[in-house]
Amino acid sequence: MNNIGMKRQVVGTVVSDKMDKTVVVQVERLVKHKFYHKYIRRQAKFSAHDEENSCKIGDKVLITESRPLSKTKKWRVSKIVEKAV
Repeated sequence: MNNIGMKRQVVGTVVSDKMDKTVVVQVERLVKHKFYHKYIRRQAKFSAHDEENSCKIGDKVLITESRPLSKTKKWRVSKIVEKAV
């Protein structure tokens, strides 16, 4: 099975919503250490396009890779998985 034509999708938490139609999403993944074989948390932040300004800080969102929308924005918010309390 190949991934040709497939867009990457990741789930992350919104950490900033101060920009207009843009949110910063922090994605966390677990990586196994080569020597110690312990799992380490690695984090990455992505700027994602939020057309309706519907995301708030703390929301869990699904983001999808897209064409470049600006210098830093290359992701779009697909859906809000879980609203913040």
